[in-house]
Amino acid sequence: MSRKIIVAGNWKMNKNAAEGRALVEALKNGIAGLEAAEIVVCPPFTTIGSVVEAAEGSPIGVGAQNIHWEANGAFTGEISADMLKTSGVQYVIIGHSERRQYFGETDETVNKRLVAALAAGFTPIVCVGELLEEREGGKTEAVLAQQIRVGFAGISAEDAAKIVVAYEPVWAIGTGKTATPDMAQQAHAFIRGELRALFGNVADDMRIQYGGSMKASNARELVAQPDIDGGLIGGAALKADDFIALIREALAL
Repeated sequence: MSRKIIVAGNWKMNKNAAEGRALVEALKNGIAGLEAAEIVVCPPFTTIGSVVEAAEGSPIGVGAQNIHWEANGAFTGEISADMLKTSGVQYVIIGHSERRQYFGETDETVNKRLVAALAAGFTPIVCVGELLEEREGGKTEAVLAQQIRVGFAGISAEDAAKIVVAYEPVWAIGTGKTATPDMAQQAHAFIRGELRALFGNVADDMRIQYGGSMKASNARELVAQPDIDGGLIGGAALKADDFIALIREALAL
């Protein structure tokens, strides 16, 4: 497979600066031999500085959990591309289901944030996925198609090549439920088809992560699927041993 596996840890609202530094130091010691995967950690904003320092000189990339579309202004609680750029991050998560669910994120604001992230030279990790009632109502594909078409509106094929997509079945996040490998593959294949409709053959090289309760015990089976190119990891990314074990399994080592 020409697509490099990417495993990103989304720390969510966990880890202060000292804890974040300690976690990265532990990861650095454990990822020798795992360079076949692109490894990313996404700490909270206040922890980014410590994590960037700790990760320096290692293969670990650092990402932010959000970005605003304006360069500056009266947007209390938000963060700009320049602020993130000067803090040293390389990746940005956009449109996480928790941002959509709790903070009013929409497909339209995902698109605006995506445009800002690409303009600043970040690697965006754009999240899409359906709620439990949408899956049970047979609406999974309609929801994914809408999120992709609106979220990626106006994006060129050249820019699309820089984007990572994360499929998050919302019903499987933090619930311990996981889509079966077949269910996950079906959704990933549909997403790649939608991307192909927008961007042509570029879609074949775009990476699509699985983001619904991936852990060491199921990572190998999930990443073995033809359209699953890694994981966006929540709980299993908060302990070095768990995260390292998951990466090893994703690489089938």
